[in-house]
Amino acid sequence: MKKLVLLILILLCNLSFASLKVVATTTAIYDLVNEIGKDKVTIDYIARGDQDPHFVEVLPSFMVKLRNADILFKIGMGLEMWLNQLVDGSRNDKLLIVDLSIDINKKEVPNFKPDASYGDVHPYGNPHYWLDPENAKIMAQEIYENLSSKDNNNAEYYKKNYEDFIKRLSDKIVEWNNKMAKLKDNSFIFFHASWTYFADRYGIKIAGYVEPKPGISPSPSHNAELVNLIKSKKIKIILMENFYSDSAPNQLSELTGIKVIKVPTSVYGIKGVDSYIQMMDYIVNQLSKV
Repeated sequence: MKKLVLLILILLCNLSFASLKVVATTTAIYDLVNEIGKDKVTIDYIARGDQDPHFVEVLPSFMVKLRNADILFKIGMGLEMWLNQLVDGSRNDKLLIVDLSIDINKKEVPNFKPDASYGDVHPYGNPHYWLDPENAKIMAQEIYENLSSKDNNNAEYYKKNYEDFIKRLSDKIVEWNNKMAKLKDNSFIFFHASWTYFADRYGIKIAGYVEPKPGISPSPSHNAELVNLIKSKKIKIILMENFYSDSAPNQLSELTGIKVIKVPTSVYGIKGVDSYIQMMDYIVNQLSKV
């Protein structure tokens, strides 16, 4: 009888400390979930911080992650074209899939039906909204609400963590705004169309892209056009994601003297960038010191 009572107590103890199992499609989401869920959540991610989130190899291990998960958080807007195959392969009928773009003010939503001739144009708009830190607030609220709904017993715990994070993020946003103010109305060249939300937030003008179309490799003729553009408008910076090849940007730099700045666009994109706030710090500091 004592053994039975002890076994029941152990089971009840384990249940009381059971954590939500969450999978994030990207490391940026992973960090936001960690900030809010902390030790009440077991969290994993799929796309590494140093890889292009558009293209992720479908692996059986990813399906296992989803098979055991309670919640899946995704960027949405067509970024994770590989995700449906993973969800289907997981055979987890109870998986809650949360699209964090639901309340985002979406940019560059095409008013036509894109095909391959337009390059990697997303039919639901530009999905790189997390690079505007104000949108990270929206993402964090969505995460908080879904964690609380799924695990109501810990709702107050999630609320406190959410409010603490929003306070720290808001303080950093003031700092980033001040640092980026001197770059307002400056024209940049970007590598990929990841930077629309970031540029709009800080008043930066997008003069052009190293890619002639999203996802299309630069051609010699396009590079020649960019050389003329850089010289005529006296553009000083190419900002690019650190998982792309810098061959074409470096050629432009050799021909024009333009500075190439490579930055991570997700958490763990480079060593020392271990949180969303550190990622934005790195981007803003690299630009503001030029």
